[in-house]
Amino acid sequence: MTPYDEERLAELLRSLPPAPQGWVEAAQELPVLRAGIDDLVAKAMDDEEFRKALAADLEGMLTQAGYEPTEELIRAIRERLSLS
Repeated sequence: MTPYDEERLAELLRSLPPAPQGWVEAAQELPVLRAGIDDLVAKAMDDEEFRKALAADLEGMLTQAGYEPTEELIRAIRERLSLS
């Protein structure tokens, strides 16, 4: 790989087209979503009743917590909590 200096790298980056708006929005929302998932999972691990409620109605609990219950989000939480 050819080494480039910072100025050349900046020049190359500026020549790229802008990222699609959807990508930008997703990148901005991802840290907040991950923190929310971490909070929900931590609460479920500490609170058996909450974990049971989450397992019984994951989509409803996510909606109630202010999250859109997408397939990816549901799958991620189920995997983290080992819910079937």
